[in-house]
Amino acid sequence: MKKNMVKQSLSVLMISLMAMTPFQQTAHGKTKLDINADAAILVEADTGKIVYKEHEDQLLGIASMTKMMTEYLVLEAIEEGKIKWDQKYKVSDKVYQLANAPGLSNVPLRADEEYTVRELYDAMVIKSGNGAAIALSEVVAGSEGEFVKRMNAKAKELGFENYQFVNSSGLSNYDMLGMFPKGTDVNDENMVSAEDMATLAYYLIHDFPEVLETSGLSSKIFRPGTDEELVMKNTNGLLKDKSYFYKGADGLKTGTTPFAGSTFTGTAERDGVRYISVILDAKDEYGQPSSAERFIQTSELLDYGFDEFETVKYSSLSDIDKKKEPTLEVPDGKEQSVTIKIDKPLSIRVTKDEKDKVKASVKLDEEKLNDDGTLQAPIEKGEKIGEMMIETPEKNEYIFDEKQPSYKVDIYAAESVEKASWLVRSARSIQSFFGNLF
Repeated sequence: MKKNMVKQSLSVLMISLMAMTPFQQTAHGKTKLDINADAAILVEADTGKIVYKEHEDQLLGIASMTKMMTEYLVLEAIEEGKIKWDQKYKVSDKVYQLANAPGLSNVPLRADEEYTVRELYDAMVIKSGNGAAIALSEVVAGSEGEFVKRMNAKAKELGFENYQFVNSSGLSNYDMLGMFPKGTDVNDENMVSAEDMATLAYYLIHDFPEVLETSGLSSKIFRPGTDEELVMKNTNGLLKDKSYFYKGADGLKTGTTPFAGSTFTGTAERDGVRYISVILDAKDEYGQPSSAERFIQTSELLDYGFDEFETVKYSSLSDIDKKKEPTLEVPDGKEQSVTIKIDKPLSIRVTKDEKDKVKASVKLDEEKLNDDGTLQAPIEKGEKIGEMMIETPEKNEYIFDEKQPSYKVDIYAAESVEKASWLVRSARSIQSFFGNLF
């Protein structure tokens, strides 16, 4: 009997607090953008929710976007205290030759010089220096071959499904002057799916948000005031003062090789909302690899996220029940009601097109309820008494399976309510009895 009454009272409460908000599951192919690439994906950076996708699970070349994994492992090693920013590195013969090889993207490194980890990191992130990336692999792991093992191990740890890392820079192994990492083949290539690249970008931004401070620089001077001084220009065309400037863009990495074509992992933030995009092998109208198109198509993806979606935010329970701050009855308390609140705002990005498919609802903890669905006293201030949740009629897709966000927040009592004395409760019962008679 008690359970039935509780369920009835909860149903009434959930209906009274129900609100309708917009939603559309665009990742299921309902929207087609003008993307001409081998693969593409757009992801909410906060939640990992896939907003748009095309051939997202295909194993494809990534070229210098490989350096994003090198960045992750370098930043991880620094966080763990295994290396330091001001740590000096003496250039190996391998790094010297590849850092000065004609036709490769580089900041030249001298054989007789020592460079700090910070200098190498900036050269890798901003200028896409291949020699700098290999140097950092030697700093972190002792050799590039050992570093590659760590790259693949980290990919597995982060939940990648379609990947193959064969060097730290993103070069084709056949361009490494015969010095490709031990355990790999001359014809091997770095290959990762668009979805897994988005996953890498997600963890890179979440675990090491400082990465955006460097990736967002349009340029930086390498070794200023020395005879090695060089203006490093960022290869990201969406940044400030670049040809394809995009408001809010601050990362992450380009990639270009004959094998991979023109690739790009981008990210931009506007009004507190951030998206991650990946374009693999962007092509022009003639089907040819196009450096410009990777930025044009990335802008189209980002525009879709920012323009076609809006944030629906619940800052309090009164955002659902617009009339007043919600209260619940506490018939056996000294005070016979208690104000309830949520412990933090709850928000979701939804399309502007559909408005009747998402419901916000409240569910109270049955163990804290009386037979009639009212709250039992005593109640402590801050005590959790239930949850508010957003329910979507269609299943969202995420870049990870085991770490999907939960669109719910705790509901707590805003004040304490002591249990009324036996005498007071008896008097209330008598009063209620005679009130019902008349």
